[in-house]
Amino acid sequence: VGRPARGGGAPPPQPRATPSVSRFATATSPSGGGMRHIARRATLATALALMTCCGEVRAQIVAIIHAHAYPVASPPVEDATIMIEAGRIVSIVAHGATPAGAQEIDAKGRIVTPGLFGSATQLGLSEVGGASDTNDQSVSSGPLGPAFDVQYALNGNSTLIPSARADGMTRAMSFPSGAATVPFSGQGALIHLVEQGPILAQAHAAMFAAVGNATLAGAGGSRAAQWLLLRNALAEAWHYSGARHDGPRDQLLNHPDIEALAPVLAGTMPLVIAAERESDIRQAIVLAAEMRVRVVILGGAEAWRAADALAAAHIPVILDPEANMPQTFDSLGARLDNAALLARAGVTIALSVSGNGIYRNYDAGISEREGAGLAVANGLSWGDALRAITLAPAEIWGLANSGKLTPGAEADLVVWDGDPLEPASNPLMVMIAGQQVSLTTRQTELRDRYAPARRADPMPPAYRR
Repeated sequence: VGRPARGGGAPPPQPRATPSVSRFATATSPSGGGMRHIARRATLATALALMTCCGEVRAQIVAIIHAHAYPVASPPVEDATIMIEAGRIVSIVAHGATPAGAQEIDAKGRIVTPGLFGSATQLGLSEVGGASDTNDQSVSSGPLGPAFDVQYALNGNSTLIPSARADGMTRAMSFPSGAATVPFSGQGALIHLVEQGPILAQAHAAMFAAVGNATLAGAGGSRAAQWLLLRNALAEAWHYSGARHDGPRDQLLNHPDIEALAPVLAGTMPLVIAAERESDIRQAIVLAAEMRVRVVILGGAEAWRAADALAAAHIPVILDPEANMPQTFDSLGARLDNAALLARAGVTIALSVSGNGIYRNYDAGISEREGAGLAVANGLSWGDALRAITLAPAEIWGLANSGKLTPGAEADLVVWDGDPLEPASNPLMVMIAGQQVSLTTRQTELRDRYAPARRADPMPPAYRR
């Protein structure tokens, strides 16, 4: 991950010292996204005291001082003072002074970035893969197609959300993986990973559809049928929505589905098409132009083959930087420098690691950082990689004040103990909406419960094991 950056600053130097916070009394153990990270994170248990003695921020203004800040939307700022008030960033100035009465958090040269933005996750929708009553990301029968809306199933108490938060993720798109009306999957929702209150930030954030191998059976076995069904649905919704009613209705869509597609046709909701094969991606480009809809490509294993056309059409791609082997015949052209080739062509890219669907919820934060580092190792600049997991998703999903450290932006940020694109690095502090959040997860609680240091307690061996 040591390549020169383009537009986002050079790779960060080695941290100089452990951050500290004035008047902080107790240490908080950083946590991992899953059990596979617990061992390496355990050494950080006493690295940083980040919560006040009473566990809440008392000062009206918070100043993070001596930060090596990466605003993403602008060049890096050395020895930055980041002023935060009422949940938003007020200023970010090199060698800035701290106003009287502000609470100071001394980063001591550590890297500070915007919080990670999960471009395509299923956080809040899936808990345990084998337990059907904990999985709400799809439907396999019933009347709902485009009208299937995941907002109603979001679970803010999911144990996977603290894990993502402790890995530095502060916002995410939570999307459906399948609906009854092929090729549509349904509507996704934007979530804000706050500790208190509802996590839903924006409903009806995007319409999802899938072409290729994933929905072939439901369309009768041919991708030609998938594209015809998709085009027919948009055309029928256009003819029958609102007050037009200017054509015969073939009734492939019900009223809820037609109403759900109206924002797509109005251009206020993006149509996300999950596609891997070049021919499908080029079909999506044609569809966007003919139907005048905003299209986003999800997956795009062979998107590099259509890079110039995607750039000309201003169609962003949310890709998996770890995709280097063909999972199906749709992705025979998968290659690790896909992100670099697309960025070089001028395509807006964001990163989302699938891991066969597992990393859409488990380890969503750490997998995104690992994927960004892998993209850098294969030609993407460090700055573009950071942008692809912070600002780019915010731009794709239409959040103007997220994913960056600029005045007026949301105070969602992370203080890191090293290079954030290095898997061995960890968040030392995560702030969401100007509030520090706990880095405790179910995994760290289990680690502490059964740690060797506790074996002197009076509990029986069966409890400890």
